[in-house]
Amino acid sequence: MKSPVSVGRLSLVLAILCIGLAMVAIGAGGGMGPGDLVAALAGGGSATDRLILFEIRLPRLAAGFVVGASLGLAGGALQGLLRNPLAEPGLLGISSTAALFAAFALHWGLIAASPLLLPGLAMGGALVAILFLAMFAGAWTNGAGLVLAGAGLASFSAALTALMLNFAPNPFSLANLVNWLMGSVENRSFEDLAISAPFMAIGAACLIWRGRDLSALALGAETAFSLGVDVRRSRLILILGAGLLTGGAVALAGAVGFVGLAAPWLARALTGGDPARALLPAALLGGTMTMAADLVARSLPFGDELKLGVAAALFGAPLFVAIVAIEARRHVWSGAGHG
Repeated sequence: MKSPVSVGRLSLVLAILCIGLAMVAIGAGGGMGPGDLVAALAGGGSATDRLILFEIRLPRLAAGFVVGASLGLAGGALQGLLRNPLAEPGLLGISSTAALFAAFALHWGLIAASPLLLPGLAMGGALVAILFLAMFAGAWTNGAGLVLAGAGLASFSAALTALMLNFAPNPFSLANLVNWLMGSVENRSFEDLAISAPFMAIGAACLIWRGRDLSALALGAETAFSLGVDVRRSRLILILGAGLLTGGAVALAGAVGFVGLAAPWLARALTGGDPARALLPAALLGGTMTMAADLVARSLPFGDELKLGVAAALFGAPLFVAIVAIEARRHVWSGAGHG
């Protein structure tokens, strides 16, 4: 068996890869040559170049990275907390509930009153899901109860979202709903990012704060308790952190799947399986994956731009199948499941 990669070394490599990809993404697209790009970055160049760079490309790039990093970080925490390598933010119903509340704003045209209502309601939906799950985090000490509660919440939220799609009042409202549910960071601004960023920062702080407890919880509730971990309190804080990260991501970009599954799984495979050690690499991998998917989505020669959620699913679904096959093989070889 190969030795795990150093977290610091892996994080440095991923950070360099991320920066390199960001430079490629900033320069991709017509209208600006390398010289124009450098001049605009330095504050010179034409007003049009600066507008394209600072109002369109950089906000979109930042939004893509933050969304992917948040989903990767949340997925890493959930995989450790639930002791399930296939866990991801949508598993507990947080993503679907946040999307439901955002769809409500689109369905009834509430964004005409204020553009802040869309991300605000998405975050509100995530908080509702967190409060719902918090009841089970305090009542049960095993991860199975949380998974069952989350699966029920996800199914109910998805059904209500489908109901709104079915009864969309007009084609314009239906198109907005579909576009949101497909996920995108197109036309995002730094103001949009500023709305979600505080929630994401609090969520990340919760996970970092309880990182050591996460390592103990990955060994089982009984083992964690014997090590002095307050299981219920730690689980509640970890759920809160994952929920805030997921809600912020949905508020900013809509529904983007598979990143929260693939990034932390790969990070844990590279770092030796400890979920706490894998948190930073998972965040960097998630951000890199989302930036890459968005770059591909806007570079393909289609009449209409491919949505980020669609691009992530096209790349993520085969990877998900591969992960399931690998985990199934491990299950057979070890003669025991991972929980």
